[in-house]
Amino acid sequence: MPNSVNAKKALRQSQKRRLHNRAQRSTLRTTIKKVRMLVEEGKLEDAQAAFRIATKKLDQAAAKHLIHRNAAARTKSRLSKVLKDAGAKVASGQSS
Repeated sequence: MPNSVNAKKALRQSQKRRLHNRAQRSTLRTTIKKVRMLVEEGKLEDAQAAFRIATKKLDQAAAKHLIHRNAAARTKSRLSKVLKDAGAKVASGQSS
């Protein structure tokens, strides 16, 4: 429980930041899930567009220290691999 005026203000600020960060992180996760879902459904063109958006959102989140820059890079790499593998699967005629 904050006692001083400064501590009370710091608590208000941290609560406000926490809510904002939670919303931003949730939006980011939804964007990533959308890419994976589109790849699973076989909609590769839509998945490519969603991947571009997800990449931008990941870079922005890393720039604002919402997530670590290496975490953003790792996620982009994994999404890229999922897209590439799905494209190779379609090109070779394997559909499952």
